[in-house]
Amino acid sequence: MGTAADMAAALLLVAVLLHCTGTAMVRASHAVYPELQSLEAEKVDETSRTGYHFQPPKHWINDPNGPMYYKGLYHLFYQYNPKGAVWGNIVWAHSVSTDLIDWTALDPGIYPSKKFDIKGCWSGSATVLPSGVPVVMYTGIDPDEHQVQNVAYPKNLSDPFLREWVKPDYNPIIAPDNGINASAFRDPTTAWYGPDRHWRLLVGSKVDDKGLAVLYRSRDFKRWVKAHHPLHSGLTGMWECPDFFPVAVHGGSRRHHRRGVDTAELHDRALAEEVKYVLKVSLDLTRYEYYTVGTYDHATDQYTPDAGFRDNDYGLRYDYGDFYASKSFYDPVKRRRILWGWANESDTVPDDRRKGWAGIQAIPRKLWLSPRGKQLIQWPVEEVKALRAKHVNVSDKVVKGGQYFEVTGFKSVQSDVEVSFAIDDLSKAEQFNPKWLTDPQALCKKRGARETGEVGPFGLWVLAAGDLTERTAVFFRVFRTNSNGSRLVVLMCNDPTNSTFEAQVYRPTFASFVNVDIAKTKAIALRTLIDHSVVESFGAGGRTCILTRVYPKKALGDNAHLFVFNHGEVDVKVTKLEAWEMKTPKMNAPAQ
Repeated sequence: MGTAADMAAALLLVAVLLHCTGTAMVRASHAVYPELQSLEAEKVDETSRTGYHFQPPKHWINDPNGPMYYKGLYHLFYQYNPKGAVWGNIVWAHSVSTDLIDWTALDPGIYPSKKFDIKGCWSGSATVLPSGVPVVMYTGIDPDEHQVQNVAYPKNLSDPFLREWVKPDYNPIIAPDNGINASAFRDPTTAWYGPDRHWRLLVGSKVDDKGLAVLYRSRDFKRWVKAHHPLHSGLTGMWECPDFFPVAVHGGSRRHHRRGVDTAELHDRALAEEVKYVLKVSLDLTRYEYYTVGTYDHATDQYTPDAGFRDNDYGLRYDYGDFYASKSFYDPVKRRRILWGWANESDTVPDDRRKGWAGIQAIPRKLWLSPRGKQLIQWPVEEVKALRAKHVNVSDKVVKGGQYFEVTGFKSVQSDVEVSFAIDDLSKAEQFNPKWLTDPQALCKKRGARETGEVGPFGLWVLAAGDLTERTAVFFRVFRTNSNGSRLVVLMCNDPTNSTFEAQVYRPTFASFVNVDIAKTKAIALRTLIDHSVVESFGAGGRTCILTRVYPKKALGDNAHLFVFNHGEVDVKVTKLEAWEMKTPKMNAPAQ
């Protein structure tokens, strides 16, 4: 039997690991509206358009594809419909940046032009070969509607913009064989080079209800052979957009644990004791993602999740909100791993047609393994701070039960807010029901921001009307699991129930338990990026992340307000709150 602290930590971890996908569902990425696919947007409605999140000037976007760094530029490709604001006519749109903040749009990099991709160019990844040559691997849709894997190379390696790409005639390099479902075979990963001098990559697939990360090997990057077994599998339905990469272990002798590890280093046996491996999959059935952290045996090509990681759709997520089809890459300049993820709209298809656009990319996040190796931690890339402008702050302000106050002196509709809360008395926390462990989203819906409690709910009302008739709540709620309050569970929620008067908008609550020992610290921190129709929150230093799309009708522009609230009986202190207006970067103006 461990100490009380150990037991509390174990319970916290169980709470985090046992969360479920819940009842909320994001709209499917491949909903097909043939009559709308090629209706050009006549005008763009800017009302809810974001200011500093990545999006093109108009039309539909979804999965981030092939992010990489090449000759001084960050490259981001993404799934894009150049003809309308719904999914269809998909090409790889292409943008470049020197800082991940200001973006310049180039012509599409990959688009249907050959028999092996004539019906679509779907998602994929980039691999930078040891020679420095970047290669794109992507899924093409052939005339038979089969999903095949193709490769493309830059036409001009001296061009840092990589404007033109060549598709060799020997494509497809991987086609579905008799054991593969040709309609569920897509999204190749970044390749890695093994100690046996073979390249490897994964392709997402399924057999019946089993999701697969199908493994392929190649000596020359041209001829690929399927391995006898998948790298990994799970009873979760189709696995889309797999991602497989190393992360540094805390305390390793060769690097700080927050630094990224290049996928190219997977073959380095000397790193075996200093890295873990992450396998992330996107679940086509639920439109959520989950990841595990584990070990990878180079000799047998077997990946084994560490004990404690739920290896199904109850597993840990990068983000517990509207965040899908994510793709990471290694930044060699700052030696970090960066994560991109797509956030779909949660309004209606007619709304998207009226707006002339649909979809954004979440703020790029630095990603690393926590010191104990129990989860990944994410934080907005440091470059985001360059957008901070007018600044306000509040310190050492007590918010009594049932009270709230407005943070004034700046425009919060496009802002970055960091706040630290302290709670002296945790003994009155509500009793926790173990049944709640399996569905934090249902708990958040049942005990939302409007429901009074003991320790919480406390947090922020963002994109709020002055009279609070519209508001989105980002909050914490603390529960106890024993009689004396020494074992506590923290729930984090994004609650958009009152975010808009628009009746047709989908407004799911998103939630997760936070792996933090609040009994010891008696404090918890929150960072929220607010951007017109996006509320992107990072709890406890990035241990829990939740992105929500909202569409207020009153809380627009100067009429959007920010409040701190406490609906619990126990007093909460705002030890420090800092908020900044955020400037609008250059966002995908065409290259001159």
